[in-house]
Amino acid sequence: MNDEMLKYTQNRELSWLKFNQRVLEEAQDSTVPLLERMKFVSIFTSNLDEFFMIRVGSLYDMCLTDNTAIDSRSGMTPEKQLDAIYTAVTPLYKERDKTYSEIKKQLSPYGVCGLSMKELEAQEKKYVKKYFKDQMLPILSPQIVDANHPFPHLLNKEIYVIANLKQDNKAMLGIVPVPQFVSDILYLPGHDIRYIRMEKVIMEYLDLVFDKYEVSDKNYICVTRNADVSPDDEALEINDDFRYLMRQTLHKRRRMAVVRMETAEPLSKETEKFFCDKFKISANQIYRTKMPMKLDFIFSIMDKVPTSMKRSLTDEAFTPQVSRYLTEGSVMKQVKKRDVLLSYPYESMEPFLRLIKEAAYDPTVLTIKITIYRLAKKARLVEYLCAAAENGKEVTVLIELRARFDEQSNIDWSERLEEAGCRVIYGFEGYKVHSKICLITCRNKNDIQYITQVGTGNYNEKTATMYTDVSLITADRGIGEDATVFFKNMSIGNLNGSYEHLIVSPTSLKQKVLLLMDGEIRKGTNGRIIMKMNSVTDVDFIQKVAEASQAGVKIDLIVRGICCILPGVPEYTENVRVTSIVGRYLEHPRIFSFGSGPEQKIYIGSADMMTRNTEKRVEVACPVYDDRIKAQLTRMLQVMLADNVKARILQSDGNYKKKEQGNTKVCAQEYFMKEAMAVKHPKVEEKLSFGQKLRKLLFKK
Repeated sequence: MNDEMLKYTQNRELSWLKFNQRVLEEAQDSTVPLLERMKFVSIFTSNLDEFFMIRVGSLYDMCLTDNTAIDSRSGMTPEKQLDAIYTAVTPLYKERDKTYSEIKKQLSPYGVCGLSMKELEAQEKKYVKKYFKDQMLPILSPQIVDANHPFPHLLNKEIYVIANLKQDNKAMLGIVPVPQFVSDILYLPGHDIRYIRMEKVIMEYLDLVFDKYEVSDKNYICVTRNADVSPDDEALEINDDFRYLMRQTLHKRRRMAVVRMETAEPLSKETEKFFCDKFKISANQIYRTKMPMKLDFIFSIMDKVPTSMKRSLTDEAFTPQVSRYLTEGSVMKQVKKRDVLLSYPYESMEPFLRLIKEAAYDPTVLTIKITIYRLAKKARLVEYLCAAAENGKEVTVLIELRARFDEQSNIDWSERLEEAGCRVIYGFEGYKVHSKICLITCRNKNDIQYITQVGTGNYNEKTATMYTDVSLITADRGIGEDATVFFKNMSIGNLNGSYEHLIVSPTSLKQKVLLLMDGEIRKGTNGRIIMKMNSVTDVDFIQKVAEASQAGVKIDLIVRGICCILPGVPEYTENVRVTSIVGRYLEHPRIFSFGSGPEQKIYIGSADMMTRNTEKRVEVACPVYDDRIKAQLTRMLQVMLADNVKARILQSDGNYKKKEQGNTKVCAQEYFMKEAMAVKHPKVEEKLSFGQKLRKLLFKK
């Protein structure tokens, strides 16, 4: 471990918790519409759930296997990291509860009311009781726990209503699972959106469930289990069918160790000890929350809000616009003439889907090859790939079955693709294929032509309207030939391929990035590096950033989430600035810019500067050669660096601070939305005026 490096690095888990705190800050922002703020509370909650399932789960396993392992960025053992996490999470729970309560209170005048039993009107109480007796009581599965009835297995992230029971002076525990197949909330009759959560209804009438017992200490709980099952560690050679292995993995995940317990009401010392013993957890892994443990219902409430009220409670609707590079007509023909960059969600994913659809029916198209990591539940992309195969094209789909929490969906898609005649291949043992690359091969008389698409985000039609990403489509011959070699290597299991243009992990991506950084280091104070990513944890990259800073290179890292490098540390990272943008859309592009002016080099790709991406995944980054697109990407980076509304600056102590706004507010996401609309409607002056003002601000001399 490098003791010098500890002076300018921080623990990745604690850095992630600070990212999630920035998500919660969006829920606290009074300029954000109320239901959007509630959505941020929901995102914060689901983020925290996944953090415990994966990151805490991973550390939990490390404690059992090698608790002496030291984190190179913080000098902490797994046990110390867990203790630090449990301590850091406690105030976040209190902050979240307070935020939720305030938003709920402010929604009440709009007729959106989440209620407790005490807050129900007399007629509503009658309705709820009748509903419980008629609809809920017959389908509940109550259990008791005593000497003759063992403690049941509690499913991950499901809610259970519990109580102490007594019968003939004999004490026991009562448990009632909240059925998974019923709605999380019960809407009450009337014009307003008044509702009560199902666990509260069950808890209220628990005496009717356990009618032969004396019921006390009613509560409801939820456990979070370790979900860090890595199929890479399984004996792959024993299983001929990789899909079968993945199904085994998903089943195993349901039964893994508890890493967190949540409770609605305080537990007595005796009950707390009971659960600690039962789940083999400590008291600091039990968190009390005054708000719902599951918040998915927020999205159904948003759908119920009348249109007249949505303007006040939600963001103004935005429709992804047409591409600035394309006109109506054949996408294939236009791409063959000039490169195209799509910028989601400001521009639509439609041109890429049109491209695949055209290729499926174009008689000159010979092959379509693509890597898939995550897809929407309804995916036109799959329909078009299947159509291509049915039309006699050779279609190869490399689908990653180990896309966390999307495994079952990908298993289903792989079966559909195979049935249509596509050639389906999977990833490598020990390496996830996370790249986003598609190759279309055409015959033009006696010549072979290529159309290659490389993106920063998944081929997911739903998230393309929620995540910011860029997608390059090019007919560049060199890139196409590299893509051909890439897919050949994937087909024969070769991770050590050599490429002229593309940079590919685990062999060349990190090495090339470090080499490009060395080029800027040689320029000294004339060097310039701007990199936009989701996370930064890779030790080699962090050390190179510090080296570049010490050489006088000006470095801007735009990092949404985890950032293990601390900027502004004297003698180490004085020339480094780290910006995080958390806003309406999830920031997702990976854009790497080295140098400035005519010699500037820009890459886009699928990889963050994390060790898992650079060493344990197949990632692809592609150079941008088109001057117009290079200028567009450079301007995008400049706009993000100018953001003073949703941007926070990482301080040398690991905390984030909002920028001073001054006289001009700059919100990058808002700018890109308005710019996309202005491209479509160039005569609308009010849409152009925003861009004109900002350009003056960004490019003033």
